[in-house]
Amino acid sequence: MAFWKKLFREDSDERVDYYREGLELLQVGKFHEALTSFRLALREAPADEAVLQQIAITYTRIGMTEDAAKAYRTVLSHNADASGAHYGLAFLMLHSGQRGEAIEHLRAFLVAPPAGPEAQRHIDHARQTLRELTTPDDAAAAPAEPAGEG
Repeated sequence: MAFWKKLFREDSDERVDYYREGLELLQVGKFHEALTSFRLALREAPADEAVLQQIAITYTRIGMTEDAAKAYRTVLSHNADASGAHYGLAFLMLHSGQRGEAIEHLRAFLVAPPAGPEAQRHIDHARQTLRELTTPDDAAAAPAEPAGEG
């Protein structure tokens, strides 16, 4: 895409939006190419929260979950309230068996979740997952309280 065009056109004065290019590549499943574009975007704006989160998402999609977690943690080191990083890290922790840490990140996400219609499905997913993680397993198997005699 634009990276490759710029690479072979020495006289180009056009500024490439590597972040947007990365998003487009990610959307069509070109994960390694998207990662390259996001890394170039990061060079232009080091520690950019949105770029780092997209890098983490891309790492997750190609199975590099440790690198994804590292990227999310970098975001959180700059902004402890970054809800997207808490959300992504929560599910990485859950999938790696770190239930306690997953719960912490889900709670942090739900303290200040993003707004908007697309965000709502993530909020619902986080709430449902948190309920499942915090509901005692034996609560479903416990006998019902006897009804009072009237």
